[in-house]
Amino acid sequence: MTVKAERGERQFATGDRIMFLRNERGMRVKNGTLATIERVSPEGMAVRLDDGRSVAFDLKDYAHVDHGYAATFHKSQGVTVGRAHILATPGMDRHSAYVGMSRHRDDVQLHYGRDDFADQRQLVRALSRDRGKDMAGDYAVPEQDQARAFADRREIRFPERARQVVEKVRAKTRGMFDGFRPKPAAERPMSPERNAVDRPLPPSQAKAIERYARAGADIGRMLEKGLPVLAHQEQAWANAGDALDQIRAYAARDLASALARDPKLIEQAARGNTSGAAKAMETERQVRIDPEKRAGRFMEQWQTMKEERASMERAGDHAGAEKIGKRMESIAGGLHRDPQLESVLQRRAPELVLSMERSRSIGQELAQSVAIERDRDRGMSR
Repeated sequence: MTVKAERGERQFATGDRIMFLRNERGMRVKNGTLATIERVSPEGMAVRLDDGRSVAFDLKDYAHVDHGYAATFHKSQGVTVGRAHILATPGMDRHSAYVGMSRHRDDVQLHYGRDDFADQRQLVRALSRDRGKDMAGDYAVPEQDQARAFADRREIRFPERARQVVEKVRAKTRGMFDGFRPKPAAERPMSPERNAVDRPLPPSQAKAIERYARAGADIGRMLEKGLPVLAHQEQAWANAGDALDQIRAYAARDLASALARDPKLIEQAARGNTSGAAKAMETERQVRIDPEKRAGRFMEQWQTMKEERASMERAGDHAGAEKIGKRMESIAGGLHRDPQLESVLQRRAPELVLSMERSRSIGQELAQSVAIERDRDRGMSR
């Protein structure tokens, strides 16, 4: 059932969990109160609060509701649920972890991503930090030391923070093969509805491209000088990407890939000359949505990596060759996450100089070919 809530249209159904977003004395609900929908219509709904009370209201009188399956730590303070799932992020500390891990009656599960924490040691370190609130007096230090003083109070080490930002920037601006992630099924535009969403950017949106490139150029200059990226620069870059995605789904991703493949477009677009970036962006969109084009890009980049690896072996750079080989194996092992690409590559296996075995997928064959070449090179180097 489509409902016009305060934050826009929402799809609600009987049994859905919702959260109230504003205090309302008449219904005795607060910002953060959770409930389960018992009846819903475009005009209103009846819900059962977690304390057992039943409440009914008209949406014309109170529409400050949203889905209640997830909430921030601040929003969940004072809330008690039967089971809780927590997603850990690098910004957490012992205080937010305590709030999140004390919301349940029966069970709690903590989840974290390898892109945020390399291992549980880093996770435990982050969730154990004791960070006090900043006071005005904390900033009574020479201007050049303010950023470092702030970082030290937050247990942020400048080299460590710089590496995190660099990796985040590279993840956004790297090409298809640099840390390749096959596109999930949900991102493949197979339906007319999706094609309508994933249309090319209108020419009038050149400003959005310029804004994104300008933010990226600012970050690039900081990294070139070996300086930590400032918070406002990182936020400006994220906001520019969000603005692009508001115009068209995955627009920021396409532009990042285009700029990574042709870095000179960054300065051009930052100065207002966005035509080249727009064309390259459209090329990246076509590669993303067309399995045949994705396969062509894959094979082109795979061949490039093979040649780079062979060149390093000939030059005696075995460590560099080993690094590329491992990346190639990782890429091949992830092909199963993009069945369309995998299917096209399966047909084009002879072009990759592969003799397919029925029991193996194209990804397994590619990974095996890399392993064989690596073992052969090791034997020759002995």
